[in-house]
Amino acid sequence: MNSKVEETPYLLQQRDQFVPRGLVTAHPLVVDRAQGAELWDVDGRRYLDFVGGIGVMNIGHNHPKVVAAVQAQMQKVTHACFQVVAYQPYLDLVQRLCELVAGSSGIAHKAALFTSGAEAVENAVKIARAHTKRPAVISFRGGFHGRTLLGTTLTGMSQPYKQNFGMAPEVFHTPYPNAYRGFTSEMALQALNELFATQVSPDRVAAIIIEPVQGDGGFLSAPVEFLRALRALTEQHGIVLILDEVQTGFGRTGKWFGFQNAGIQPDLVTVAKSLAAGLPISGVVGRAEIMDAPAPGGLGGTYGGNALACAAALAVIETYEQEQLLARGDKLGERLRQGLQRLQARYPQQIGDVRGTGLMLAIELVKDDAARSPDAELNQKLIDEARNGGLLVIKCGVYRNVLRFLAPLVAEEAQIDEALDILEAALARVLS
Repeated sequence: MNSKVEETPYLLQQRDQFVPRGLVTAHPLVVDRAQGAELWDVDGRRYLDFVGGIGVMNIGHNHPKVVAAVQAQMQKVTHACFQVVAYQPYLDLVQRLCELVAGSSGIAHKAALFTSGAEAVENAVKIARAHTKRPAVISFRGGFHGRTLLGTTLTGMSQPYKQNFGMAPEVFHTPYPNAYRGFTSEMALQALNELFATQVSPDRVAAIIIEPVQGDGGFLSAPVEFLRALRALTEQHGIVLILDEVQTGFGRTGKWFGFQNAGIQPDLVTVAKSLAAGLPISGVVGRAEIMDAPAPGGLGGTYGGNALACAAALAVIETYEQEQLLARGDKLGERLRQGLQRLQARYPQQIGDVRGTGLMLAIELVKDDAARSPDAELNQKLIDEARNGGLLVIKCGVYRNVLRFLAPLVAEEAQIDEALDILEAALARVLS
């Protein structure tokens, strides 16, 4: 008989006492350690982690090359603030980011580093406004761009993000394509042109910001033809095109960045999350003439481009190349997609759609009615049952009825199969 007293209830009580209710935790667990695609709670229970800090751990937990790089940097400089003195990890990282984003375009790029994805988005908008001398920004319904005032305003979902926090001015929203719901690229472009005609003229728009695959909005992939048309439209009107790659970046969609699947070259790209395998860092990477628009002193931040995070990010990029993680992610994504499609064939009334790009996949849970109405209640039950079986996943979508999978690119095929088995068993229990 195991007489060990579980630590989880006490720690969750501590959480309730000292953490405000506005900060939600998806799973009633307290993690103790993690490795690769797995983590263990304080009571020793093992879970497959297909959340990865919400798309942060593409390279997996505690990758030895990243750990070694951070340890080595700690012996040199942990923090100096780039606005005070420069240091090589920052310089090396911005060079690598510029090379990755520019690709073979031959266009000169520059990059600035910050701390969070929301901070990168804020600075991308600042840069676009400085470059164009225009005030307005357009984002998409269902998009997610952070929890700061501007980030929340740009986000195209009302709850739980907007509440009564107030909104930033000069932000407009337009529909995003959704093939499952029959909203085509042509319809989305028509809606954008209608926005130009009725709410804000193109000559007042500084930037359009878009996720190539909506993250929190439900893992909707922007069709190639839509991104190409959007690129042409922004070039026509002198509007800065910002690709928010905070969640899609660094191999999640099978390429370094999601925009590369469409063969376009954006003006600015925001990066964060999996850039440094869990250390807080973000950046804006873009065309040099646009990045140089703010005057000296207009960009910065105390912790932006912290030396430890830069060292981690450089190790991440090197590991991607050495271990061919882009190809590995594509292969794992196809395996997971096929498994999810088999589940859809078995439960067609409940799984309305299997979608995503690369290893950024999701299923949409729906009710068995004519409208295929969103079923958020079923989704939550399935998430809870999957956790009971040893798999951690989280929800997304405007109606919170989409179940998303963010398995690390270093996961084993056997772990993909195990996750599918757990999910199938959880479905059977929920629907019995």
